[in-house]
Amino acid sequence: MSADEPAASSPETATARKPMEPGHFTLTIDWIQDYEFRVKMDKEQFQEVLMDEPPPLGKDKAPNASRFLAAAVGNCLSASLLFCARKSRVEIVGVHTEVTVRYTRNEQGRIRIGKIDVQVEPRFAETDPARMQRCLEIFEDYCVVTQSVRKGIDISVSIKQ
Repeated sequence: MSADEPAASSPETATARKPMEPGHFTLTIDWIQDYEFRVKMDKEQFQEVLMDEPPPLGKDKAPNASRFLAAAVGNCLSASLLFCARKSRVEIVGVHTEVTVRYTRNEQGRIRIGKIDVQVEPRFAETDPARMQRCLEIFEDYCVVTQSVRKGIDISVSIKQ
């Protein structure tokens, strides 16, 4: 979840408010050398991010795209749980999330992400168990990244020459 994404409403107010139209953002990726790339985000306050592939292709100097996808899924789920807890006045004193990516090969033998396992470990202060349980039941539905990846994303690719 971020300020650029539509604000999630609580289930109680979802019908009372008109849903916010989603925004958009653009980032740039420039090749440095070998399989290293520099990613520039759309906001000046964001630092550039380096990406690289592990051997035998790259030198493993930075995370690759699979790791960023795993981080995006884990972060989004953690933030969604925190958002739900705060809206429900459930005090969270910590969140630890572990994401495991399992590779597989498709019918053509090409490597794909076959499964992403996420274990979210919230630490709650003493609170109303019913409100806490409600958050645990619905927070995934508010995670923009997880739900998008889970359902599949329409990706358009063009080559500019």
